[in-house]
Amino acid sequence: MVNPSPTVAEILASHESGSGSPTHTAARVADAIAARGDDDGTWITPVPREQLLAAAAEIERRPGARTLPLYGVPFGVKDSIDVAGRPTTLACPDYAYTATSTAPAVERLLAAGALFVGKTNLDQFATGLNGTRTPYPIPRSVFGGELICGGSSSGSARAVALGEVPFCVATDTAGSGRVPAALNGILGWKPSRGLISARGLVPACKSLDCVTLMAGTVEDLDRVFEVIAGVDPLDPWSRARGPRFGGGRLRVGLPDPGELEFFGDEVFRTAHLDARNRLESRGFDCVPTTLEPFLAAGELLYQGPWVAERLVEFEDFLAERPDSILPVIREILTGGFRFTAVDVFRAQQRLQELRATVARVWDYVDVVVTPTIGTTFTVAQVLADPIATNTVLGHYTHFGNLLDLTAISVPMGLAADGRPLSVMVFGPALADDVVLAAAARLLDEPRPVVAHADLRLVQKERQ
Repeated sequence: MVNPSPTVAEILASHESGSGSPTHTAARVADAIAARGDDDGTWITPVPREQLLAAAAEIERRPGARTLPLYGVPFGVKDSIDVAGRPTTLACPDYAYTATSTAPAVERLLAAGALFVGKTNLDQFATGLNGTRTPYPIPRSVFGGELICGGSSSGSARAVALGEVPFCVATDTAGSGRVPAALNGILGWKPSRGLISARGLVPACKSLDCVTLMAGTVEDLDRVFEVIAGVDPLDPWSRARGPRFGGGRLRVGLPDPGELEFFGDEVFRTAHLDARNRLESRGFDCVPTTLEPFLAAGELLYQGPWVAERLVEFEDFLAERPDSILPVIREILTGGFRFTAVDVFRAQQRLQELRATVARVWDYVDVVVTPTIGTTFTVAQVLADPIATNTVLGHYTHFGNLLDLTAISVPMGLAADGRPLSVMVFGPALADDVVLAAAARLLDEPRPVVAHADLRLVQKERQ
């Protein structure tokens, strides 16, 4: 079960008041990781205990340390994102290299006083939504029962759900940040693409990749995002954040239950429909909508030529070291060779048609709510049928980046059989603050409505 860490706000309050300290927090985190052992499947390269304590002590010695916005707050980084002096493996030991520079997104966190704890496990080459595609120990969901952890950001979700760190930096190309969040009962937010710099990320599909955040509360997402977001002139997909939510009721689009797919999982169907029946009491105006254009776009991701974009990064390694790649990942990568330039343009034209259709949805709704996943699987079920089960997991997430959406997976308690239940809230690009406001309402979590310039003041007052 989820064992939440102290929140970012709680850790900051402790460090700033002197009742705790970054070195005490570092020791707690190191002890928690060590207690679970090497076969846990959460971390690939955690920072050794003595190095972590030394880094925490260095933060304490900085001038004005206690005023830093993330003073001594521990965090993890998915092992497809560079941190200088640390290996980047992408869960493929033969591909691994030691990074010579740190991704700008991580640099922002370090400059704000955050404490880097280590690199987390993932599906190899960030290709998969299930968490089993790794040569390292396969992580399981914190809910047990041999339930998959989800991927590709498997270790990041597990580190937060176990309470080892309050947040992790991960990625999401087709649902890689949302699916594992759903399977571990935490928040997984995919901001609009480009709001967090993707430089220093080894790309899966560079035109779609998005750096994401996982945490236990919306407040923690707000705090971290305020630090990590920013226009990066060297990232060609970078852009500025959109307007803040002005308050009031939200129009939430709800697809007809007949459009929702649960793959025969009646327990999940009942739980999801029960959860959405409670939306109006949470400050939402429910409006009928359709999922058809969203799902049609999602089908383009792996059935269309975007799978070939992975070869831009990995084609040479595939040719030179094919046996170093897990068979299921090798099958996916080689499948990219079957597409022609004509296929690419045909798919781009179809996607543009779908984007135009989806754009009209936002004329009458602010956000749409669906399940994050329609059903769950055990590790054995995924290993027995890795492609089909992975496709099922991405049913509600594949379309997110193709359609340039912002989306968040929100935990909604447990289904009747004890499995974690979640919903996904998504909206158009740059409607990030609206999506976060909707998530906070679903969780009954207070969230102030403030102007951009006032946010840090409000965060300070919360402490």
